[in-house]
Amino acid sequence: MTPFFQTWQDFLNMGGYGFYVWLCYGVSLLAIVILSAVSLNDKKRLLTQIAKEQARQQRIQQARQGEQQ
Repeated sequence: MTPFFQTWQDFLNMGGYGFYVWLCYGVSLLAIVILSAVSLNDKKRLLTQIAKEQARQQRIQQARQGEQQ
């Protein structure tokens, strides 16, 4: 079994299309990294909002209980 590319230079060159191939890989990787970062940031923000809303609901419930006593 022989490798398709004889040298690392041939591998990086990809038969003359290396620039486009590696550019596509780079753009795809960048998009995935940005999407992951935005998703993690949104998740963190959503969990913070949920915690604030729960605390607000608890304060409202405590205030209503205080009024009834």
